[in-house]
Amino acid sequence: MNAPVDVSFFARAAKPLSSYRKYWAARFGTAKFLPMSRKEMDVLGWDSCDIILVTGDAYVDHPSFGMAVIGRMLEAQGFRVGIIAQPDWSSAEAFKALGKPNLFWGVTSGNMDSMINRYTADRKIRSDDAYTPGDIGGKRPDRAAIVYSQRCREAFKDVPIILGGIEGSLRRIAHYDYWSDKVRRSVVVDAKCDLLLYGNAERAIVEIAHRLAAKEPVEHITDVRGTAFVRRPDDESGKGWFEITSTTVDEPGRVEAHVNPYMTTSEQAAEQGATCAKEDEAKAVAQAAEAGGAINSGAVRADSTGARGQKDSKPEVNAAIAPLTFFANPALASTKGKIKVPPRDRSVIRLPSYEQVKSDPILYAHANRVLHLETNPGNARALVQAHGEGTTARDVWINPPPIPLTTAEMDLVFDLPYARSPHPSYADENGSHDGATKIPAWEMIRFSVNIMRGCFGGCTFCSITEHEGRIIQSRSEESIIKEVEDIRDKVKGFTGTISDLGGPTANMYRLGCKTPEIEAACRKPSCVYPGICSNLGTNHDPLIKIYRRARALKGIKKILIGSGLRYDLAVKSPEYVKELVQHHVGGYLKIAPEHTEQGPLTKMMKPGIGSYDKFKTLFEKFSAEAGKKQFLIPYFIAAHPGTTDEDMMNLAIWLKKNGFRADQVQTFYPSPMATATAMYHSGRNTLKRVHRTAQSDDETVDIVRGEKRRRLHKAFLRYHDPNNWPLLREALKTMGRADLVGNGKHHLIPTFQPLGDGGYQSARKKNSTAAPVKAAAPVKGRMLTQHTGLPPRVTGAAKPSAKLGRKLR
Repeated sequence: MNAPVDVSFFARAAKPLSSYRKYWAARFGTAKFLPMSRKEMDVLGWDSCDIILVTGDAYVDHPSFGMAVIGRMLEAQGFRVGIIAQPDWSSAEAFKALGKPNLFWGVTSGNMDSMINRYTADRKIRSDDAYTPGDIGGKRPDRAAIVYSQRCREAFKDVPIILGGIEGSLRRIAHYDYWSDKVRRSVVVDAKCDLLLYGNAERAIVEIAHRLAAKEPVEHITDVRGTAFVRRPDDESGKGWFEITSTTVDEPGRVEAHVNPYMTTSEQAAEQGATCAKEDEAKAVAQAAEAGGAINSGAVRADSTGARGQKDSKPEVNAAIAPLTFFANPALASTKGKIKVPPRDRSVIRLPSYEQVKSDPILYAHANRVLHLETNPGNARALVQAHGEGTTARDVWINPPPIPLTTAEMDLVFDLPYARSPHPSYADENGSHDGATKIPAWEMIRFSVNIMRGCFGGCTFCSITEHEGRIIQSRSEESIIKEVEDIRDKVKGFTGTISDLGGPTANMYRLGCKTPEIEAACRKPSCVYPGICSNLGTNHDPLIKIYRRARALKGIKKILIGSGLRYDLAVKSPEYVKELVQHHVGGYLKIAPEHTEQGPLTKMMKPGIGSYDKFKTLFEKFSAEAGKKQFLIPYFIAAHPGTTDEDMMNLAIWLKKNGFRADQVQTFYPSPMATATAMYHSGRNTLKRVHRTAQSDDETVDIVRGEKRRRLHKAFLRYHDPNNWPLLREALKTMGRADLVGNGKHHLIPTFQPLGDGGYQSARKKNSTAAPVKAAAPVKGRMLTQHTGLPPRVTGAAKPSAKLGRKLR
């Protein structure tokens, strides 16, 4: 069975990755690891690097790490690629370690947005970093994409900078920044990069590399899909585009005059030069026919209403009045005589400017909605947003999204010669990566296999769709099985268990639109909300086949599924649920209903709790058939836009009724460019058309702001924690639900309060408690920041005495 993408429009729309002629440096062959030092370059026989990649992650040569994928893909094209991982950003010296790149810098903050990586949803500094050896935090700067780009420019001013990664993708237009609580400019402007690549960038980076190698100036490369760049308004290269203005909401209509309540309807219409009396118009047409004159309908209306008081007389035909004739625009007229719209590939939508969205949350919501409507590679148009005024004015141009990879291209990407381990420079004294230098992110995916990309779920709080797109890109069965065998045979420490066989979602492999034409034209933000689209294929048979084939391999004891499961899709295939539950669950299966109430669910674009109940029924049925005692662990979000205090109370009641006690609490985190973030900033439902004045109640959104209310919503999720009971008692009484406070089984929280320290500590202790701040000894040439050991500020507050401390405890 062929993957949907292979028979779609997208398979025919782009140059294959394997069709480029290799660069001359291919003669140097393949490196075991891409070099991180001059010494490694010397061993490879290189005098310089063609491309140097700078990343905020430790270098792990594995297809789950973006820089490894980009580096290996460029190496396969014949380029010499070096990597500078987690450099000291206090000066440009660390960025000169590999010398001057011949073609360009490739810059990314890493697999995670640097701000989300560094701060919790409550804006508290994390003490750990899963992408750093030893799980040590502070190895990358805040807004790393900007800082790294600036340092690269300082190191070698004339070398082009190509920015990519998730941080760049989510900041390609003016965006709301949760950490500063304001709208910031496009990262293209702040980083001063030459090109920004958003989304999965293999297709774009390969084309750009070959064009730069052919001596094409970087400022001339403005036609690559999936890229953004700065262009001056008077730039000649921007001429010849059909500009569609979308800089306002609610265009003013005709101003209606106040009506005289003592006039009839016909008289009121006559006062405004029109008619609404059908008999008047019919009489005028009859009279005109008797006169033998051919009068257009507009003239009839004017004459008939103008003859008030003389209805029995024939209307006079004014020879000076001629009917209006409309002519088609010759520039848009087709040979068949029909009017055609401007060609999409030469159309650009002008969004409200940065200055407008910065000061107007409604315009920000409108711009965000337009951007999300232009995300289908089959029909998306270019976008442009002005930044600055006067002499500083420039436009940020965003080309349409990249064409998804075909199955053959996905195989090419994942079959590249990855070492599947961290760079040797991170090894401990035993040459291992399992001790003090362990990299948690690598440990998590060490024995996992990525089988697909993309997600058509469209959850408003998630960034996968904004980055990877809605079109599912699947690998072939043979490529997947080969990787499982390689893990079994080559990866040190493998004990027979594959930790995951999935991707952004566990069960969207080879799913897609049944009709290529519809797939290329669709503008829906989700294929599964409010219900599963009738054009969506939901056949799980190819995935079932892979599961069964993989678990039958010699030396494979267990294939676990760790990726997020779309249970609303899974219930469409009971055979898949049976295979999953009976062979691929290790006692617990985590799924994410996110909430039980329709208010927040409609803002998340998630299915109702009834879908969860259907899946739970199948899960328990097939677990019982296999004689296994297994459990579902549902995940929920607190404080999401559209969530009221009553919604959280009802969720807490549901949790207690079903016997769930949440240990880790997930609070809504407004990531840049997400639809839910636009709701959070504007207070409007951007899933609907945005108006200046809300036309209905469902266009406004309840926003959970402030530490106290966010704490309350988290407390409802952890209703069983005694430290939350005082806050919940007060809230329930205020809400008029004091009946939920009591010592019976039907009550939510008890009336008594046990002794405790009043603090909360989750299973992830590092992120739930304040990390001690150690004053570091100043290092020559390095600025002290909160990341590098700056002592806490002296605020003048007196320290509590030991006696007072004991009393407080």
